[in-house]
Amino acid sequence: MSLLDLLLTAIALSMDAFAVAIGKGLSVGKIRPKHWLITGAYFGGFQALMPLIGFTLASTFAKYIQNFDHWIAFALMAMIGINMLREALGKDEDEDDLNDSFAFKTMLPLAIATSIDALAAGVSFAVTGANIGFAVLFIGITTFLFSAAGVKIGNVFGTKYKNKAEIVGGLILILMGLKVLIEHLCGKA
Repeated sequence: MSLLDLLLTAIALSMDAFAVAIGKGLSVGKIRPKHWLITGAYFGGFQALMPLIGFTLASTFAKYIQNFDHWIAFALMAMIGINMLREALGKDEDEDDLNDSFAFKTMLPLAIATSIDALAAGVSFAVTGANIGFAVLFIGITTFLFSAAGVKIGNVFGTKYKNKAEIVGGLILILMGLKVLIEHLCGKA
């Protein structure tokens, strides 16, 4: 996996967290640096942890799936991308449920929910032979930065960019999945 591929994947994976961070920023009256740090730490930390878990699970079973691993990578990335598009284009029911709390009991479920797709991406990393240490660090930092920025953007601009971010992220993941599949089928992987 090239650095550009990893950058695009990291950006795409961070879009769910970015969208939720926009919602958190919208819910806060007066924003403080601790809001950026808390949001970035939760979302960035879980976005880094989940691919590591997915990578570990996939690596354990690699010998059983190597004949069709490219199809698994494609299917997972396409499903994640399609789900992000579906959520972005569907009804936005979360606007009525804005919660201005940054407490553990609020942030933990949000961090887990926004990082489930990163678990599947970790499986893809095992299949494509990505350097998992660099990948999780890169994804964690990227998500931290997008999430911290999302809180500020949400506080200033509201939900104007939330759906657009999810659409971009979904399209990037679908295209990355297609790239993995095409490279393997053409014998370049």
